[in-house]
Amino acid sequence: MSDTPFGFGLPPEEPDDGDHGKKKDPTGGGQGSGGPANPLGFGPGAGGDNPFAAMFGSMNPNDLGAAFQQLGQMLSYEGGPVNWDMAKQIARQTVSQGNTDGTKDASVGPSERASVDEALRLADLWLDGVTSLPSGSVSTVAWSRAEWVEASLPAWQKLVDPVAERVGLAMGDVLPEEMQAMAGPLIGMMRSMGGAMFGQQIGQAVGVLAGEVVGSTDIGLPLGPAGKAALLPLNVERFGKDLSVPQDEVRLYLALREAAHQRLFAHVPWLRSHLFGAVEGYARGIKVDTSKLEDVVGQFDPSQPEQLQEALQQGMFQPEDTPEQKAALARLETALALVEGWVDAVVHEAAKSRLTSADALRETMRRRRASGGPAEQTFATLIGLQLRPRRLRDASRLWASLTDARGLDGRDALWEHPDMLPTAHDLDDPDGFVHHEQLDFSELDKMLGEAANGPQKPTAGADDEDGPSPDTAEGKADSAPDAEGKPDSAPDGEGKDGDDTHGDGKDDTEK
Repeated sequence: MSDTPFGFGLPPEEPDDGDHGKKKDPTGGGQGSGGPANPLGFGPGAGGDNPFAAMFGSMNPNDLGAAFQQLGQMLSYEGGPVNWDMAKQIARQTVSQGNTDGTKDASVGPSERASVDEALRLADLWLDGVTSLPSGSVSTVAWSRAEWVEASLPAWQKLVDPVAERVGLAMGDVLPEEMQAMAGPLIGMMRSMGGAMFGQQIGQAVGVLAGEVVGSTDIGLPLGPAGKAALLPLNVERFGKDLSVPQDEVRLYLALREAAHQRLFAHVPWLRSHLFGAVEGYARGIKVDTSKLEDVVGQFDPSQPEQLQEALQQGMFQPEDTPEQKAALARLETALALVEGWVDAVVHEAAKSRLTSADALRETMRRRRASGGPAEQTFATLIGLQLRPRRLRDASRLWASLTDARGLDGRDALWEHPDMLPTAHDLDDPDGFVHHEQLDFSELDKMLGEAANGPQKPTAGADDEDGPSPDTAEGKADSAPDAEGKPDSAPDGEGKDGDDTHGDGKDDTEK
């Protein structure tokens, strides 16, 4: 687990000499820029990471007016916890600069759209035979990187706002009452600058991720509109570039993953809110060290607003780990592992007999996650969650074993309610979960149904006129307890042939 959610940590030491200590990455950011090691860019750095350094460093005097105007806009921002207008602008700028491998974003052509549509529709047909969940794709779309940014920003807002808002509120909530009036303007400035800083860094992060994701569900959450299955042709091509696998197979395999995610999020109505709710649960546990904040208030120089950003970046407001946060992270990790494990198992079942490179593509996807794919980058930096590759493999093995033991319907029925899903403990022992005794709730359901409908009254008829039948009277006598307190009709320790007397879901005749 990362120690510095939102990247509020101490800056790393730079080399004393040499070129490596001062180089910026090709996207224009410094050490804190978004990248494979730090996708959301919440860390220290110069230039691209520090809007003040970007404004004032090596500046021509003629540009000072524009710089102060931009600073005024930052300080006058009165929106939510994140300046999303700034985030969108910077994300698009990052995309337009291209990836570190030299690939540049481009509009999607008609032939690429047709290929994506065909792959996603064929993938849905293949999935029909390996899951009981119906198709969740209402439409298909091929996105450029810039289009992915536009489509995913609403989901990013829902994901990031609770964390950023709690960080901002914590800055003011911990001040003693006697200091709040004095520090009121400062707190307002802190929140305005915090919104601008978060907007700048999240925009950088989303722009970097746009160059890596292959669909709308890469991070394990639905980032696009509901029911819209999407692939990014440029990134799909980049994914399969060095694999020696036909591009059609790469596209189909990634389409299977996208379509499988769509089915899950479309037909498990509680799943979306469960995942986003875990992030919000983490945010509710964020606390800030009062003594550190008081030091910042006492030492702050309004003529040097960049000091505030330095304080934010150097751990002045580093959230403390709380039991609530740890529990929320554990819930989120387990849920993400179960989603990824189910998708991995279902896609492999659909692809293994149809795609000659299915095993190679599966292993490539696993290595991508182990080395830090988009999902790992996002959650590691946003909330400090390190997704463990072993957890994902355990979840995939669990779902595959459930398929063998209970069939497609029995496996997919576990998604009906979150309480039915495997827990973190079950992921530690997948075989134990799969083969544990199955309880039979049929009698309980029958009793609950009768209680809800009220007692059944006998209807007037021939039975009333003729009196009790001999069988009925005889049955009452047989069921009377004997001297040992057992009904005569009870079997002597043996059930009827085929009965499940042990509640283990198996006929005793099999034992």
